[in-house]
This record gives sequence, C-alpha cells and structure tokens, in this order.
Amino acid sequence: MRDTRRARLILGLLLAAALVLITVDHRQRDDSLFEPVRSLASSLFGVAERAGTNVVGPMGDLVDTYASAGEYKRQIAAVRAENSRLRRELTARTLDRQRSEQLTRMLGLSGLGGYRVVAAQVIARRGVPGFEEAVEIDAGSGDGVRPDMTVLNGDGLVGRIAHTGPGTSTVVLLTDPASTAGARMEGGNQVGVVTGLGPAAESRLIRFRLLDSAASLSAGRRIVSFGSENGVPYAPGLPVGVIERVEPTPGELTRVAYARPFVDFAALDVVGVVVKAPRRDPRDAMLPPAPPPPKKQARAPAPPAAPPPSAPAPAPSPSATTREDRREERRGEPRDERRDGRQEERREERREERRGERREDPGERPRREEDGEARRRGAHARHAPPARRAPRAHRPAREKRDGHDGRAGHGRDRAGGRT
Repeated sequence: MRDTRRARLILGLLLAAALVLITVDHRQRDDSLFEPVRSLASSLFGVAERAGTNVVGPMGDLVDTYASAGEYKRQIAAVRAENSRLRRELTARTLDRQRSEQLTRMLGLSGLGGYRVVAAQVIARRGVPGFEEAVEIDAGSGDGVRPDMTVLNGDGLVGRIAHTGPGTSTVVLLTDPASTAGARMEGGNQVGVVTGLGPAAESRLIRFRLLDSAASLSAGRRIVSFGSENGVPYAPGLPVGVIERVEPTPGELTRVAYARPFVDFAALDVVGVVVKAPRRDPRDAMLPPAPPPPKKQARAPAPPAAPPPSAPAPAPSPSATTREDRREERRGEPRDERRDGRQEERREERREERRGERREDPGERPRREEDGEARRRGAHARHAPPARRAPRAHRPAREKRDGHDGRAGHGRDRAGGRT
C-alpha cells in the first residue's frame, strides 16, 4: 500500500513538473532554456518513430485493405455501370446524329427534285425469293407505301418496293441481278439500261448498257434515272452513278460500261419512299457538284542545257606556218629579197596544188580541167582585142553608081557611034 502511495506521489510530482516546464517553454519559445533538450529528444525519438512507422505502416495498410475490400468492389461495379451507360448514350447520340444528317440530306434531295416521300429506316437485310439484294424497312401500307414505288436516300437511287406489309416493306436494291432501270447520260439524251451485278460483283459496280453504239461514252461521265410512266417503278432524275470503265464492243449495236453507284448499299440506314413523283423531269438538277479536275503538278524547270563543246581550232598546216614565218622574217629584208621570197612562196603553192591534184579523186580531175579550160576561155575573151567592124556597103553602092555611069557612057558611046 505504501509503495502505491509513493508511486502516485512521484507520478504527481512528475506531471506537475512537466506542466511547469511546458508552460515556461511555451512562454519563452524563442529563447527557451530547454531548446537544446527538446532538440536532442526530438532526434532520439524521431528515429524510433520512423522505424516504427516503416514496420507498422504496411501492416496497417494491409489490414485496412482487407477491411475495405467489399466497399471497393461496390465502387468499381458502380463505375463500370456508369461507363457502360455513358457509352450507350454516346453511341445512341452518334447514331441519332448520323441519322439526322442522312434524313436531312434525303429530304433536301427529294425537295430539290419535287418528290413527295415517306421517311423510313432499314431494319433488316435479307434475301427474298427471286431477289438476292433486298432490305426490310419500317414503313408499310399503313404509311401509304405501295409496291413498285421508288426508294431513294440522300445520295441517289436505292431501288424499288417489291412487297408491302402493314408496317414493313421489302426493297429490291439497284444492285440486284434481277433489277433493271432506265438511265440517261448527264447533259444529253443518250438512253441506256442499268443492271445490277449482285453481291459478288467487283467493288459493287453496276452495268450500264448504252443503246446508241455511236454515242460518246467515257469514264467519269455521270448517269441519272430516265424514269418510268407515272414515275412507277422508277422516278426520273435521280442520281445513279459515275462511269468507271468502258468495255469495247466491236460489231455490237450497244455499248457497255461499268459505273460506281452514288449510294453506299453496304451502309443503308435512312431512306425515303417516293409516294408522288414530280410533274416535270428535274433532269440533271439533283446531281451532286462535279469534282474539280485534278491539278497538274508544276514541273520543275529543266536545268539549262550545257553549251556544246566548241570544236578545237584546226591546227595550221606546216606549209602555212612556214609561209607565215618566212613573211615575218622578210619584213625587214630589202625589196629584191622580198621579191625572191614571194616567188619562192608561189612555187611552194604550186607544189601543194600539184600534191593535192595527185591525191584527189580521179573523177574530179576532168571536172577541174573543164573548169580551168572554161576560166581560160573567159580570160582570153576578156583580154582579146575588140573585133573589127564590117565595112559598110559603100562598094556595092559605088559599083551601082559605076554601073549606072557605065551604062550611061555605053549609051553615049552607042549614040556617038550612031552619030
């Protein structure tokens, strides 16, 4: 009992001393007498505290993790559900936006041509007896849809109604092999027939057979629907496609080409059923703007051609060099020596001419001799003295006078004789 009282007394004194020290230290924080003691205690106990934290901390975290595992699972499930909901909403909004754009384009195209349409959506793609390429739409007889009505979308002609039900209808696509439609070339009156090639066709092309074999047909030209009587089963003026290639058909009465449809039949969604065709054919007004021609790439300027190498100057002949050297040497010589030098040059020139005559073609010498003879004749004709002119006819006149006088004298002689 005494030990207990003594321990309590000691503990009380220690607590009182601690309170006094804390109070004094708090009032004199800046220049406290116990600052060194406090720093030393912090250093000692800080090391022990960090060691305890490093050992006990992971164990505490592990215990907390196991204790909160159920809560974490519930939070993860909630986040996943929220993500799924947001994804569905995003997908629905994307589809709604796409359908809204398709509906806007379809209504714009039908309004441009003056068509009255009933909007519908493709709900299934399946074949029907007799047709390979067909789709199901959510519009039927209750919406005013009848068989053999034209079906279009925002890009052009899709097909025609084959069967109708109260709330659904079957559409035969333009790409079906059993589907044929009249078509016309853009900007003209050349008429042809469009036929589908089926799902196995290369690149989903359609065949266009032009009825006039003499008409012009080339890749890049566009075709539109020609139309039927009262717009059934095909309304006029709907864009059909662009010709990609033309097949040669020698000796046939028609021309064949393959066109790529404007409509993407693999991604049909929003369509319109033409319940009333326009009174007037819209012709080419519903065709999309023609693509601009491809720009020609500017060719880089060709580098300037290098000047042709100049021909080397002909080397002077040894004889010519010798003559020039001799002339230079004789410029300071007396006149007599110059005359002798010129004579020597003439002799050398004659020798060279003779050497050239020996080396020339045998057939060239006669011609050269003829030319020399002609030149000599011309020179002789120029230097010959002028020819004397023929005397005038005085002598015959004199003789005539003499004859007259003689006859007169003879007459006189005869007269004298008679006398």
